[in-house]
This record gives sequence, structure tokens and C-alpha cells, in this order.
Amino acid sequence: MGQSQKVIDEVMEQVKKRDPDQPEFHQAVLEVLESLKPVIEKHPEFVEAGLLSRIVEPERQVIFRVPWFDDQGRPRMNRGYRVHFNSAIGPYKGGLRYHPSVNLGIIKFLGFEQTFKNSLTGLPIGGGKGGSDFDPKGKSDSEVMRFCQSFMTELFRYVGADIDVPAGDIGVGGREVGFLYGQYKRITMLYHGVLTGKGISYGGSLTRTEATGYGLLYFLEEMLKDNGKNIAGKTVVISGSGNVAIYALEKARQMGAKVVAMSDSNGYIFDPEGIKLDTIKRIKEIERKRIKVYVEEHPKAQYYEGSKGIWTIKCDIALPCATQNEIDGESAKTLVANGVWAVAEGANMPSTPEAIKTFQDNGVLFGPAKASNAGGVATSALEMSQNSMRLSWTFEEVDAKLKDIMVNIYRQISQAAREYGCEGDLAAGANIAGFLKVANAMMAQGLV
Repeated sequence: MGQSQKVIDEVMEQVKKRDPDQPEFHQAVLEVLESLKPVIEKHPEFVEAGLLSRIVEPERQVIFRVPWFDDQGRPRMNRGYRVHFNSAIGPYKGGLRYHPSVNLGIIKFLGFEQTFKNSLTGLPIGGGKGGSDFDPKGKSDSEVMRFCQSFMTELFRYVGADIDVPAGDIGVGGREVGFLYGQYKRITMLYHGVLTGKGISYGGSLTRTEATGYGLLYFLEEMLKDNGKNIAGKTVVISGSGNVAIYALEKARQMGAKVVAMSDSNGYIFDPEGIKLDTIKRIKEIERKRIKVYVEEHPKAQYYEGSKGIWTIKCDIALPCATQNEIDGESAKTLVANGVWAVAEGANMPSTPEAIKTFQDNGVLFGPAKASNAGGVATSALEMSQNSMRLSWTFEEVDAKLKDIMVNIYRQISQAAREYGCEGDLAAGANIAGFLKVANAMMAQGLV
């Protein structure tokens, strides 16, 4: 595959030259391109059309300042972003992230990944992402509201039900989406599905809160079933304790697994008897406290500083649901040494390339993020459909559609891996299947 490698090297050189200080974006692009070698060989027309150079460049990048007042009346300022990455198969769709680590490179990596993830859902949505370096932790509801209103006062120019439909992500939950939607409606006088993850009383979808965590377990269940295994009675470690992790915990318990560890950015808890769902929900969703307070109510549980140590806990199945690059090569080797035999990603790009190689080299079943955590955006697209039709489906209806989508994603990427000579490599299969739909749409639409 010498010719395909030459093409990939040329595209990567171009990406790094254009954006030299965006390592997460470089990592995401390289990971996808490397897995596309058999596709490039089979479809020289993609190379001739310059498609690879186009698909790694966002269609539009918006950066703006976000001024707001804190509760002491002092003016504060943050930076906002929205990247329209690819609209070949539908309006831009992707979350908003509020976190101090947010920069343009992070947003671009997330938007690039989102493009292929959205493609895999089978729904007509393109890829986008946005956010700000604003940190909602420690802020009052009034401060978060003022920030969100200021953020949307700029963002409203670039979004719309048929243009770009943002959702939540890290730091942006139901509270933030509500403030953002209220300001959008106030400015535009439009009551339509411009944001997903809305409250049920004003156009939200049942199952949306649970969707990414539930979808992760539906994907995992299908992956295990296809390999003659099941989750019942198995020991599971879940990193994170946000929305994805909480509902992954809930569904894992429903499926008969025992989840023994969870984490936040400060540290992790280990409960050999199994993490108590009600306690985690109250601590994180209602009281908004750090995870270490869990041990105050459950004395047999232990808390450890530093979230990386969670991967030293012995388990059958690991579900990274916190943030990018949380499992490095060293942690992956520790997991393998301790007997892990399945990993499915709930966060975006939580495993480094070294970690993924370690899992694959040791026969660990591996579910890549752009496939296994697509349940959230899939249900967001279902929310868009309900908004457009002025309908509200039941929890059971949405949950059934979500499960069908996740099962179909697994089958689609498994088949793509077989067709392109890398059977069993679901990471490659996800990249190939997601890429082909977008690439064919771009080819049909000409040089745009």
C-alpha cells in the first residue's frame, strides 16, 4: 500500500503545516487516515478529487469573545468556538463543551470525529462541535445563565434547525441548554429544534439523558454476543461520573453486571460490593459534589486521589467515559495484565493509539468511540425529528429506536472491517464505514 501511504503522508504534512499546535486534531486525523489505506487503494477517484484534503479541513470555523458579569458585578471574558466541519449528509450536529481545556484544536478534533460518528448512525446529520474555555464548576446558576446568554448572543448567527443543531457535552447539561435555548428564542422569535437535550416540557426527547450511556451498553452487548460472550455477572470499571458514566452504570446494572469503580477529575472510588446508583445520581446530578463524598455513606468503599489509578483495578470490562486520552499505553498494559477482555469507549477518543494497539495485540474486544458512544447524537437526531413533526415519542419508543441504531452500527462497522480486509478491527471498520458515506456524498455534490 505504498501509494496510499504517500497520500496519507502528504495530507498529514498539510494538516500539521496549517495547524502546527493542535496535537489532538493531528491524532484524530492520523488515526482515521491510517485505517483508510484499503479504501484509498480501492477508490483512486477519492484521491483524484482531492477529497482527503477537503475532508480534514472544516467548512467553517468561528471564534468569538464571550463577555459576562459575575455575581460581584465584575466583567469577565471567555472565548467561544463553533466549528462547522462537514455538512455533506445533513445539517451540522455536535455538542457544546464548557471546560478550561477547550481550544480550537480540541474543538476541531471533536468535530472531525463527530462527522464520522454521525454518519454511522444512518441519520441525515453532518458534523460540528463548539464550546468555550468557561468553567461552570463553582459558578452560581445566575453566573451560568449570564454566560450562556452572552454565548448565544453571538452563536445564534451560525445555528438553526436546518443549519446547525448543537447539543450538550462536558460542562453543558440540561441547565445550560435551557439558558441557551431561552436566549435563542428571545433573539430570533423562533420556537424550533435548534438545540437538542432540551427539557421535556419545551421540546426535549425522553431517553436523551440516558442515551449515550445506554447506547454504549447496547453496543457492548451486541459486540459481546457476536463473540459468544455476555455481560451478566461480569466486573466492570467505568471512568467518569457525568451523564454518560451514570447511565452506563444504570444500564450495566440492569444487564446484570457489577460496576466496582467510577471517577471524576480529582480521583476515583472503588466499591467491591458494587457502586450504588442512587448515591451517585444524588451526588452528581442533584448536589453537584465531588465523587469522594461517596465513601462517607458507604464505608466499605475507598477513595483514591488521581483519576488515572482507576485502570489498576481488576475487571473484565472497562468503559472509559471521562475524557480524551485517559487510557495511555501503560494503563492499557495494566488492564490487560489484570485480565480485561473487553473495552468500549463512552468518551471521545479516550484511548491513545498505543493503548488501542495494546488492546488489539492482546485480543481484547475493542469498541471505538465514534461507534460505541454514538447513542447520544443518535437520540439528539431523533429529538430533531420529533421537533420537526411536533410530536413527542414515549420513552420506550425512543429507547427501542436507540437500541436498533446501536445494533446496526455494530453490524455496519463489523461488515466494513470484513470487506476491507481487517476483520475484527472495529476501530478501522468504524472509520471506513463512517468515511464512505460522507465521501460518496461529497463526490456527488462536486467541489464544495
